[in-house]
Amino acid sequence: MIAPTLKGLAQSPVVRRGGQWWLVAGTGSILATDPTFTGELDRFAAAMAAADQTVADFRSQQTDPPTPHPGRQR
Repeated sequence: MIAPTLKGLAQSPVVRRGGQWWLVAGTGSILATDPTFTGELDRFAAAMAAADQTVADFRSQQTDPPTPHPGRQR
């Protein structure tokens, strides 16, 4: 069973589980230990999370009714 803390990264063969990055393939997984590589994964994950939040904010604004503008006629 997959642990609830398992989080994939943009449909890649990389997941973060228990605070560690793992490279995953059909034959198994291996812990990523290179600090430069895992640092880049951390930065990419943060950028993806920020982008996801921006999209969610944009979508919520799209569903809000338009704000009336006083003095404006159609």
